[in-house]
Amino acid sequence: MSFIKSIIRALRLNHLWWKIKKIFLIKLIINFLKKVKKRIRKIRNEKHMKKFLHHTLPDAYESCMDMPVDEKKVVFLEPRYNSLSNSFLEVYNTLEKNYNFDLKICLLRDVFVSRDEYEQNCIDMVKEVATAKYVFLDEASRPFSSFKKRKETIVVQLWHGCGAFKKFGFSTADLIFGSDRESMEKFPFYENLNYVTVSSPEVIWAYEEAMMLKDKDTEVVATGVSRTDTFFRESTVKSAYERLYSLMPSAKGKKVILYAPTFRGRVKKAKTSDEIDLARFNDEFSDEYVFLYKHHPIVQNLPEVPVEYNDFASDMTNDMTIDELLCVADICISDYSSLVFEYSLFERPLIFFAYDIDEYLDWRGFYYNYDELTPGPVYKTNEEIINYIKNIDTMFDKQQIIDFKNKFMSSCDGQATDRILKLAFGDALKAHKK
Repeated sequence: MSFIKSIIRALRLNHLWWKIKKIFLIKLIINFLKKVKKRIRKIRNEKHMKKFLHHTLPDAYESCMDMPVDEKKVVFLEPRYNSLSNSFLEVYNTLEKNYNFDLKICLLRDVFVSRDEYEQNCIDMVKEVATAKYVFLDEASRPFSSFKKRKETIVVQLWHGCGAFKKFGFSTADLIFGSDRESMEKFPFYENLNYVTVSSPEVIWAYEEAMMLKDKDTEVVATGVSRTDTFFRESTVKSAYERLYSLMPSAKGKKVILYAPTFRGRVKKAKTSDEIDLARFNDEFSDEYVFLYKHHPIVQNLPEVPVEYNDFASDMTNDMTIDELLCVADICISDYSSLVFEYSLFERPLIFFAYDIDEYLDWRGFYYNYDELTPGPVYKTNEEIINYIKNIDTMFDKQQIIDFKNKFMSSCDGQATDRILKLAFGDALKAHKK
């Protein structure tokens, strides 16, 4: 009897084993088919991109070449957002107020709209810039790099950040974040530029590397960054506080801690940091401070602030600009964001919450040694940050911030926009003065 039971048990085990093998085999086949499907989609997308960038857009540009360049037309190319970002506003507002130029704005809305709508926006943009005398950009642009521009057109890359912190462009070619070098060369981001404006002579080399400008006619110029001019005006700071108090009355009479992390992952699926222990910060600082969040603008799914902390904490991502928040912040906590360069102009405490520094270094990398670059303490835990803030009067090293500012922001003195306009327009400024 026991012999028969043993046979039955063996048969059952054998059946179970084959069932497990069958499930495992099915999963292998499914995973293989997913990889094949992904590979096919990638090939199709690259084929479509090649046609769009190498034929559709150049053809659209050339179709307008028989029309003369409009000496008064100035085009601002905004790649993502539904209005001009703060990188453009100082230049745009100065031109609108003081000069008789014909100002145009092209909104591409990359990652925010369907591919068909985005591509149509690109075609419209190409036709617009084909007859423009001046073009301003503030970010990398494959569509704008897809054609060979007319020599009469002057293009200025304002860039959206200061200094040189995390790597971008061709500097990321061998890192996880970036595309492979072959793809970057096949579909470039930084063609057709006459000038690139930067915050200091110190960082010129980094932009030449990132934009692959060696042996090109593009000139990287330390004019200062236009958007920083606003920080030198008392009216800007005053209006920023008024904006804060209108949105958060509980902030009146208190100091401000700003947490402004950069995004994680790739642009199209950008995520934000959610590592701050808000309950701890509330317990420790709610009598003296308010806590403001400013997540990167390309992050679409933002973590909610629990309602029980509404008097202490608020997410200002969609309500206040980063420039406004830098004006009101008494302490700024960031990580790898270039906003720390702008914030150094205020000579206030910076804290670097780099809990994922090892992963981020492998993912994207930095132009300078991170620990040597950062003008403030680098921490991996909430406890360290809380302790620093509690002892900030004795632990804050202001000279470290000043040295950092003098190295990376030396050309930002409140007059950058004037220098940029003279660089781009030359004598045409006088001719078009209102």
